[in-house]
Amino acid sequence: MLFRSAGIAFIVLAGMVAVAQETGQAPPPNAGPGTGMGQGRGRGWGGFMGGRGVVGTVAEVTPDHYTVKNELGETYTVHYSANTRVVKQPAQRTNDEGVRTPPEQIKPSDIQVGDAIMAQGEVDQAAKSVGAMLVVKIDPQRAREMREMQANFGKTWLVGQVKAINDTKITLESPVDNAEHTFVADENTSFRKRREPVTLADVQVGSYVRVEGAVKEGVFVASTVSLAAMLPARGGPVKPEGPPPQ
Repeated sequence: MLFRSAGIAFIVLAGMVAVAQETGQAPPPNAGPGTGMGQGRGRGWGGFMGGRGVVGTVAEVTPDHYTVKNELGETYTVHYSANTRVVKQPAQRTNDEGVRTPPEQIKPSDIQVGDAIMAQGEVDQAAKSVGAMLVVKIDPQRAREMREMQANFGKTWLVGQVKAINDTKITLESPVDNAEHTFVADENTSFRKRREPVTLADVQVGSYVRVEGAVKEGVFVASTVSLAAMLPARGGPVKPEGPPPQ
């Protein structure tokens, strides 16, 4: 669900980052370098908002709260009030002239059972509840794309911080699932930073990378490795290079 930094940091689920940008919401100040790095709270579709929100499918609608279930099967109560901003994500980020399409203000009752929403606010993890400052009704097509992207994590793409390098084998820790993953580079792997070509030698322990490739005989073989333009400050987001993985 939009997650801890909703995506500013490695836009693992690029659509969720767009939600934060389109609604003008700043990422939480305690956001980790990516989708829910760290506590893994309020998780959903990759654990992104860690501790500051939740994303999932609406299971119940009442006059003052929504019941939301995320992809892990966890149920959260999203409390809203007259002070909660409720918007609908545009189906297209830009119009035919290339101008960004703003989100549309809607009524809380416009959100129905079965809709995918992102709720940003303070999470009470013990109570599994969110005091929502912002609720975004996610465009159905984008919701499908995000779920498909999540399903392909570890199969066609990876993202995270490099923890170890052993010749051409690289181990990273991913904020998507807070687990370690390993990939290998071969003669066909390309490396880039700021859209400029670099080499395997430029990948260092501590680097943040996004990897595209495929699993071959049980091993994830990278076709493209994109290095972040800059390392994040402690607790701050990092911006990825290149287009989001397809």
